Amino acid sequence: MDTTHGADYRFFARWAAFSYEKAIWIILLSIIIAVASVVYTSNNLGIHTDTTDMLSEEVPFRVNHKRYKEAFPQFEDAFLLVVEAPTPEQAHAAAKQLSEYLHNDGAHFYETNYLSGDAFFEQNGLLFKDIAELEKITDRLAAAQPLIARLSENPALDTFASVLTEAADEMIRGRNLDLGAVFSGVSSTLDAQLANTPRALSWQILLDGEQQADRYQEIILTRPKLDYAQLFAAEQPMNAIREAAGNLGITTESSVKLRITGEAALAYDELHSAMRGAQDAGILALVLVIAVLLIALRTFGAIMTVLFSLILGLLLTAAFATFAVGHLNLISIAFAVLYIGLGVDYAIHFLLRHEEVRRTGLPVTDTLPKASGDIGRALMVCAITTAIGFYAFMPTTYDGVAELGLISGSGMIISLLVTLTVAPALQRYFPIRTIKPLIIIEPVHRMLEWPGHSRRTVYTLTLFAALLSLLALPYIRFDYNLLNLNDPRVESVETFRDLLKNADDSPWHIIALEDDQTDVEQLVQQLAALPEVDKVVTLLDMVPDHQDEKMALIEEMAMTLGPITFAPVAQKAIDVNAQRTALQELQLALDRLVNEQPSHAAINKAHALHASLSRLLTRLDQTQDHEMQVQLLSAVTHDLLHLLPESIHRLQTALQAEPFDRKNIPESVKTHWLSDNHIFRIAIYPAENIDDNDALTRFVRAVQQITPGATGVPVISLEAGEAVVNAFIHAFSLALIGVITALLVLLKSVKSTALVLIPLLLAALFTGASTVLLGIPFNFANVIALPLILGIGIDCSVHMVHRGRSTGEAYENLLHTSTARAIFYSALTTMAGFGSLIFSQHQGTASMGLLLLAGVILTLVCVLIILPALLHSLENNKTSVT
Repeated sequence: MDTTHGADYRFFARWAAFSYEKAIWIILLSIIIAVASVVYTSNNLGIHTDTTDMLSEEVPFRVNHKRYKEAFPQFEDAFLLVVEAPTPEQAHAAAKQLSEYLHNDGAHFYETNYLSGDAFFEQNGLLFKDIAELEKITDRLAAAQPLIARLSENPALDTFASVLTEAADEMIRGRNLDLGAVFSGVSSTLDAQLANTPRALSWQILLDGEQQADRYQEIILTRPKLDYAQLFAAEQPMNAIREAAGNLGITTESSVKLRITGEAALAYDELHSAMRGAQDAGILALVLVIAVLLIALRTFGAIMTVLFSLILGLLLTAAFATFAVGHLNLISIAFAVLYIGLGVDYAIHFLLRHEEVRRTGLPVTDTLPKASGDIGRALMVCAITTAIGFYAFMPTTYDGVAELGLISGSGMIISLLVTLTVAPALQRYFPIRTIKPLIIIEPVHRMLEWPGHSRRTVYTLTLFAALLSLLALPYIRFDYNLLNLNDPRVESVETFRDLLKNADDSPWHIIALEDDQTDVEQLVQQLAALPEVDKVVTLLDMVPDHQDEKMALIEEMAMTLGPITFAPVAQKAIDVNAQRTALQELQLALDRLVNEQPSHAAINKAHALHASLSRLLTRLDQTQDHEMQVQLLSAVTHDLLHLLPESIHRLQTALQAEPFDRKNIPESVKTHWLSDNHIFRIAIYPAENIDDNDALTRFVRAVQQITPGATGVPVISLEAGEAVVNAFIHAFSLALIGVITALLVLLKSVKSTALVLIPLLLAALFTGASTVLLGIPFNFANVIALPLILGIGIDCSVHMVHRGRSTGEAYENLLHTSTARAIFYSALTTMAGFGSLIFSQHQGTASMGLLLLAGVILTLVCVLIILPALLHSLENNKTSVT
């Protein structure tokens, strides 16, 4: 063996020779270790999916949130079940049935709450309305009472039409009856039936005097029993909800529909979309990576060497993670991405260097130690500096990043050991053959030679790009919105965003906790004055004001309505002629009203009802078959009247309201606002849709000025995002210091260290600017791409500088070496492997793929264009000095 080389050359050469000689034992031992790693990891490695748990428990917002969870556990990891129906009566009835069903399902749910359906609110709901609202309801009830009374005796279409005819005649005589809402509601109901999109008439909306909307929502809160032993912890409770809804007739085909959202559903859908996207992207990545390896290595044995080394190192790193940490989180699980992106580089560099040495015609026993001696030190420098870069993440307060740093840093050392041990052993059975340059690669070589002849142009463009990038840095953003990570088309995200549009009851609201009622009252007063706050709700709001005045109006309503009951009656045969006559008489009465009282407030609605009746009578006349006429009139009767008994029953319940104070609030309501240890829950609702990051920031910061200890999803999202940003800034600062120190020690040259760092820093600068240009804000997912780009930048720069420095090759020769080819193909494998993530349905994963693709391309430009130009300049300077 050549003794003219340094000790490190001889060490790595002997290492390769030993591995080659003991190849069969090393391969068998590797397989045994791989199997043992799989068994050990699968039996002992856990997964933590709570993103907030990845931050230190000493972070203030985590301390506040822990206190909130302990005081009000019912709001943690809950489902929000959104029941939608064409009328509020149908939505309420379906929500009440479903909540009772789930309440009895103790196997899947800790508790289920439907506050609007609580007996307390059903009886006392009117007391929570304004006095002006109650006065209007009283007037409308007085106008509608004769109609309701007659229909309770004979709930038929002809009765309905006759009463409306009498009311129209009274209005013609000058009586002031507020029937505009009735006319409008009946007209809309008839039009819907004639358009084959039937919907029921809401008597509740009629009495409220509102225009009937297309859909009404009721929200159920339920806390599922999550099975964290399963990958999808919420799967069984979600299936139980779907099954319960199906048993109650709430299906996609029915008029009443159910949508599931909330923290547990969002987490389930996010994990599902991420895995589905990773599966699809993984297949594409495998195909693309194998294609790149075929182009780069062009032999089955060499490809198997790369893949075997990669899989073995990945399994050993996973076993190390199991031993050293015991679990993975949503951040540290990215070690696999980092390892694949960087681990494959070592094997490619080793094999291509060996292929280059084999062109001398010497036997493998001579070329393998030489190749290992040549490349070993560069691989060692890469592994150590990259590991130090990752280990710098460990001191941060973000446990997720710290664990990622420990696992990935150790993974780089493992990758080095596997490459230098297993790759030489496999060369005994799969020796790499010499590779003829591909014709399609020649244009790439010619393109890379251009900077050497146009260095001024390269330096000018680099300086210009650097200045533009510096100007873009202030516009780099971090997206705190966790919803933006998920697939926007899944039900939980679409539903949650719909709920966010309603500022009155936004599911994203801030929570403050207080121990004293006086402090609660003072805090509410301060918060309510903020322009960023829509309203503040506490237990104190559960006791309405002006109860005596409201009770007087409620008692008046009860006297007006009277003791109405809807006794069950036998189904009567529909008399088509009688009902047609009643409808025609109503039409004539409306016609007279329009002509004789043109200035009446309800004249437009009366005219609309007249037009609807005309269309109904025309359809009836055009239908020759008697049975079809009966079906049409029966459907119209059902749409107009079938909700009336339930609506009146609920109104009668509400008319039994009684004055109450805080002592009378039932536990089923009180537990949502006052904990067992007497902590008040204060819900602070935003005035804007905080699905927007700027609105979210304004809302949270304004509230924190008054109550710094506030918590809730808006606070957690913003504070966790800033903690991630600060953690990465801290980590990258330490990483830079560690990498510079390691390079100075290992390379023993300030100039070489600077040459490694220049393309690395430029690539980091350009990547940051590219996020602005491409409109890709950093988020909780794609921020993981930064360590990988850092590692690739270090590896590429070290290999290029080491090759130029150790061999002294000229600029043109350097670009035709195995080092440049290995850098190029390693970057291609990374781009092929992780660029496929762009097609993932999970938006966080897709943004990570796009950021990685941009970062690797920019790193490649800096290493293969800017760095060689610098090396060429230094070479010329040295020559001129000589």
